[in-house]
Amino acid sequence: MDLRPIGILGGMGPEATILLQRKLVEAVSAQDDRDHIPLLIDMNTQVPSRIDHLINGKGKDPGPTLAAMARRLQDANAFALAMPCNTAHHYAKAITDAVEIPLLNMVELAADHAAHTIGPGGRVGMLASPAVRYTRLFENALAKRGMSVVWPAGDDPILTAIQKIKRVGPCVEARVALQAASDELVAAGADLQFVACSEFSLITDSVSAEVVSIDTLDLLVRAIISFSSEGHIGEAF
Repeated sequence: MDLRPIGILGGMGPEATILLQRKLVEAVSAQDDRDHIPLLIDMNTQVPSRIDHLINGKGKDPGPTLAAMARRLQDANAFALAMPCNTAHHYAKAITDAVEIPLLNMVELAADHAAHTIGPGGRVGMLASPAVRYTRLFENALAKRGMSVVWPAGDDPILTAIQKIKRVGPCVEARVALQAASDELVAAGADLQFVACSEFSLITDSVSAEVVSIDTLDLLVRAIISFSSEGHIGEAF
């Protein structure tokens, strides 16, 4: 079987991009190198800060940089694009407007998963960057499917945990913050929790054991495998 190369808009952050690669390798039942998904990776650590642009209101717009990355990957013969950063999906239109190949949109994949898993009227707890909260990325996608969103009460512990992981990698402080936020969402009545920050994808074992949860990065992995092998986005349930 000829597998279609997938272009990865990476570097946001680097560990998350490497984690995506590792998850893809682990998800494929391979007998030989040829069985693995071919990837074209733009590990661009110089994408302007999404936090500065969306939260602090003073940073450079990442959209043009992401669009340029998308064009490079298309020119390198990628058949579709994927981006292992939830927050950066705020700039999805800048990416899709710049190319003719599809973006495997992690937010839409997650919303479809929630619709299948808990259905209309369900409440999804968010473990994500405050920037995702401010842009209402998941609220908008889930509302179209009849669902609502629950967030932890405070942004600071979550943002501090994300920044800590970016600086030193997975650590006790970040794990404690993520578990506390997850427990809070359980108490708030969330039916399903999204790990929707690729830094938190590194510490998903800290999510409360009392709730059904899904890492949006895992849904992206399924979509990448489906598109590479079949040429379309399969059901990421």
